[in-house]
Amino acid sequence: MAESTIESILEEKRLFNPSQEFAQQAHIKSKQEYQQLYEQAKTNPEQFWADLAEKELDWFQKWDQTLDWQPPFAKWFVGGKLNISYNCLDRHLQTWRKNKAALIWEGEPGDTRTYTYAQLHREVCLMANVLKQLGVQKGDRVAIYLPMIPEAAIAMLACARIGAPHSVVFGGFSAEALKTRLVDAEAKLVITADGGFRKDKVVSLKPEVDKALANNGAPSVENVLVVQRTEEKVQMEPGRDHWWHDLKAGVSAHCPPESMDSEDLLFILYTSGTTGKPKGVVHTTGGYNLYTHTTLKWAFDLKETDVYWCTADVGWITGHSYIVYGPLSNGATTVMYEGAPRPSNPGCLWDIVEKYGVTIFYTAPTAIRALIKMGEHHPNARDLSSLRILGTVGEPINPEAWMWYHRIIGQEKCPIVDTWWQTETGGFMITPLPGAIPTKPGSAALPFPGILADVVDLDGNPVKPNEGGYLVVKYPWPGMMRTVYGDPDRFRRTYWEHIAPKDGQYFYFAGDGARKDDDGYFWIMGRVDDVINVSGHRLGTMEVESALVSHPAVAEAAVVGRKDEMKGEEVFAFVTLEGDYQGSDDLKQELKQHVANEIGAIARPGDIRFTDALPKTRSGKIMRRLLRNLASGEEVAGDTSTLEDRSVLDKLRGG
Repeated sequence: MAESTIESILEEKRLFNPSQEFAQQAHIKSKQEYQQLYEQAKTNPEQFWADLAEKELDWFQKWDQTLDWQPPFAKWFVGGKLNISYNCLDRHLQTWRKNKAALIWEGEPGDTRTYTYAQLHREVCLMANVLKQLGVQKGDRVAIYLPMIPEAAIAMLACARIGAPHSVVFGGFSAEALKTRLVDAEAKLVITADGGFRKDKVVSLKPEVDKALANNGAPSVENVLVVQRTEEKVQMEPGRDHWWHDLKAGVSAHCPPESMDSEDLLFILYTSGTTGKPKGVVHTTGGYNLYTHTTLKWAFDLKETDVYWCTADVGWITGHSYIVYGPLSNGATTVMYEGAPRPSNPGCLWDIVEKYGVTIFYTAPTAIRALIKMGEHHPNARDLSSLRILGTVGEPINPEAWMWYHRIIGQEKCPIVDTWWQTETGGFMITPLPGAIPTKPGSAALPFPGILADVVDLDGNPVKPNEGGYLVVKYPWPGMMRTVYGDPDRFRRTYWEHIAPKDGQYFYFAGDGARKDDDGYFWIMGRVDDVINVSGHRLGTMEVESALVSHPAVAEAAVVGRKDEMKGEEVFAFVTLEGDYQGSDDLKQELKQHVANEIGAIARPGDIRFTDALPKTRSGKIMRRLLRNLASGEEVAGDTSTLEDRSVLDKLRGG
């Protein structure tokens, strides 16, 4: 069998149509309407995006050229001037939205704050003026290292307001990971807090900043702005460290937004590489503003009355695009929560849905599987009737978790919007539009209008329906990353050279395998570096994991390849069990046979290891790279700074 395709072994036949009632009031009301939009965008992508840019955003000056495409480098709305902070705040102050709730925040200990658009605008102007007072000018990079508190969103918008690109570093990263990012971005200032609350613990942040800056570790940093959250005692270095509450009292609440070029740098966001230093993904202003605005509006069918809640952290792209910029540009009400489900409060997410009447709920499959494990009595004890749309993000969702989400959380009435996208793409790429597209459990459905996606082999030829291959995008889109910060060659190598250009056609490839079914629906099969080659059959990990999770004993599974003399590789599975089950040799045999029955003997695991938990990043992605090392008996290598709980790794090492 050719090396250039991946075999697909998962079959899913269930189909869920949007209700007539839902479709009638949706922005995009039918499959026909979707297809018209899709064809229109495919025929003339530049006109499609230009029309939307004119209609959806406020510009200080119109662009001269919609797209300048010098592969692999794109510029959108060239010569156009705007400010994303203006589009997220100021323009709503001219309307009734001035007094609408922009941001509802709930702290883990139960404290709350709500900001109207007028109040949020005021806070952002104060923060912007404090940054200016501390010497930050247009073009200076500012690092943001904060817990999930309103000041994180305020800091991002304040940086955007004065034209200082931000680099948000997730608040769970170590001092070493922070230092690497400060040095690479040459950050002039760090915004942090004394600490935050997570899973009933205080997470200290300021001491990590001190460690990162010790011995001139990040020489570009001149000042540190500290938000008081936990009231823990922290070291404040005179001249360098400043309390936000002190400085904010002495500045004006008037700060006009800087006129930014559409292609001016908006932010850098670092994604960890398996080796070497993290990649600084670069996003610019105009195209990103338009893309996050439009994708959120259509994919979540956003209405004025919605209370929208994405459970991600602002330290990830999901938090940038779909907690801060996308919702606020649309004038929506966005919810932010500092905490997470934990033994002392396993039902905290459902409390918030009930308390604020959340209508749109967007979370990760990892979180859904953890919630399944905690039991359905938690959601069943709350009133979730306000929900109208559910979403998933971060990795493919296995069909059984999808069905639980549909049945227990959505009460069989909420469309599920399964979104495929990445840090690099800026926003949703493949997703059902909930009023128009019937959904299939486990499929991300169809490309967003304006996204020319396909599944190809290594020579760039489209593969047959239901044959696995490489998921590519064949034409630029406004939200795409522009480069790797300071390293354009790495950008070209990483994303554009895996599949060689063909007849002048360039292929953006970001590492995922996929297949298209007979209806053109996309099924993401996981990272191609997670493909397992068993006796010449290339199997996607997601499909084997789905088969394992469909067994009643299994709460969660992660599958990797392990070298095998006969087969090349064999399937090695790490499995966490539902509460009532005990790991045993009999259960191992039962699970192996279950996989063989579900998808064929070729996928039968060679070995299964039971574990209480799987090693995950703080955004909930399973770190299969570490599991591959463990399965092969190798030393764990590469960057582990994104690991949420190191004790999980230690337990697995101990067998």
